[in-house]
Amino acid sequence: MAARKRIHEIFEDVDFNGKFRRAESGWWIAYCEEVPEARTQGETIEEARENLRDAIGFILEDFTDEELEELKESIVSVRSETLAL
Repeated sequence: MAARKRIHEIFEDVDFNGKFRRAESGWWIAYCEEVPEARTQGETIEEARENLRDAIGFILEDFTDEELEELKESIVSVRSETLAL
């Protein structure tokens, strides 16, 4: 639980960019550009969104504080550059 709290504190002001698409099967496929390993699905888009949040949290649990800070800085930097265009 401590890892989840640490992740939440570091990313409290940053939202991950979830992407969703509907598969031919009718299920929703979800993935995250910032954490490419986080790919999941759900019967509804809400379920896919929740599963994606869980997947991101699970993957980031193994990151060190330094790696989490680097990821946050990268996300903020990319978004700032995009807004400046």
